[in-house]
Amino acid sequence: MPVGIVGYGAYVPKYRIKTEDIAVVWGEDGERMKKGLNVREKSVPAIDEDTATISVTCARNALEHAGIDPADIGAVYVGSESHPYAVKTTSTIVAEAIEATPELMAADYQFACKAGTAAIQTVMGMVQSKMIKYGVAIGADTSQGKPGDALEYTASAGGAAYIIGAEKLLAIIHDTYSFTTDTPDFWRREGQEYPSHGSRFTAEPAYFRHVLAAAKGILDKHKMEPKDFKYAVFHQPNGKFPLTAGKKLGFTEEQIKTGLLTPYIGNTYSGATPLGLAAVLDEAMAGDKILAVSYGSGAGSDAFIIEVTKENEKNRNKKTVKSYMNRKEYVNYSIYSKLKGKIKGVALEK
Repeated sequence: MPVGIVGYGAYVPKYRIKTEDIAVVWGEDGERMKKGLNVREKSVPAIDEDTATISVTCARNALEHAGIDPADIGAVYVGSESHPYAVKTTSTIVAEAIEATPELMAADYQFACKAGTAAIQTVMGMVQSKMIKYGVAIGADTSQGKPGDALEYTASAGGAAYIIGAEKLLAIIHDTYSFTTDTPDFWRREGQEYPSHGSRFTAEPAYFRHVLAAAKGILDKHKMEPKDFKYAVFHQPNGKFPLTAGKKLGFTEEQIKTGLLTPYIGNTYSGATPLGLAAVLDEAMAGDKILAVSYGSGAGSDAFIIEVTKENEKNRNKKTVKSYMNRKEYVNYSIYSKLKGKIKGVALEK
C-alpha cells in the first residue's frame, strides 16, 4: 500500500539577525568563523516562541492544508533537540492544540537534526501496517549556539509538520533508507546550556560519511541516478555542506537550490530537511521526483525517495515556506541576545 504526504505545514519566526552583525561583536575571530559558511542571516525566535509553539503552528498549517478531521489522526511525534521541557512531552501539547486527543499515540523524538525525519519513518510504518489512518510527524527547533562559537552564526529556529497517510497523497514516499553509527561529533549533556561539537571532525567522518552513504544506499537499492530526480534536499548545517554533498553524488546546484534555505534562515536543526522539502513541494509538479537526506549528529542519516502527484498541483499549500521567509524583521546583537536568553542575571532594584 503506498503511503505518503497528505498535507504539510511550515513555520519560520519573523526575526532575523545578519551574520555580519554577529561577527562584528567577536572581531577577527568572528570574521574567521563566518567565512565559508555561506549563511547571510538566520531566524531568531521571539521571546514567547519555542519548539512547542513552532510545532503547534506547523501542525495547524498542515491540518488546514490536508483538510482532514483531527479525530482521524492516530499519532503525533515531534522531533527536536530543544524541547522546552526535560520532562513533559511537546507532542501532547501539539495533539491537544490541534484537537486530536485523547485517542492517539504521542511521543517526543531526539536524534539531533534528524529527529523529524525519524518521526516521519515511524508514522510511515504505522500507516502502512494500518495501525492508524493518519499520523503527524514534526521536525522543529530553536537551536542553541554558545556566544562566540561557530554555531552562533548558523543556529536558528523553525520547523515543518507532515501528515502521513494513504489517501489523496500530494506525494508518494516510495522508500526510506537509513545509515547509522556511533560517531560523537556533537553533544550536550543533561543540564548543559550549550552543545559542544568536534569542529572539523563534524565534516568528513560525520556529516559527509552518513549523508553520502544514505543517499548512495537508497539510489543503489532502486538502481537510480541523480538524473532521475528533479530536486534534491540534503541536511544543511550551513550553506556549503549540502552543495558539496550534492556535487560528490553527481547532483547539480540547480537540483539543490530550491530546498537550500540555510543561507537565508540559518540551520533549523530538526526542521532543516523537513523545511527544505516543504519549499520544494511548494513548487513541485506532478511526476517530479525528490531525493531528501537528513543528518543527525551522533550520528545517522535518513534518505527518502519521494514522487509528487497531481494532487499537489490541485491542492497547493497557500502558507508557503517563502511567505514565512519573506516576512522578516531585523534585530541587532543585543536584542538577539535578549530574545535567546543569553543575557544572564537580574538588574539591581533602585
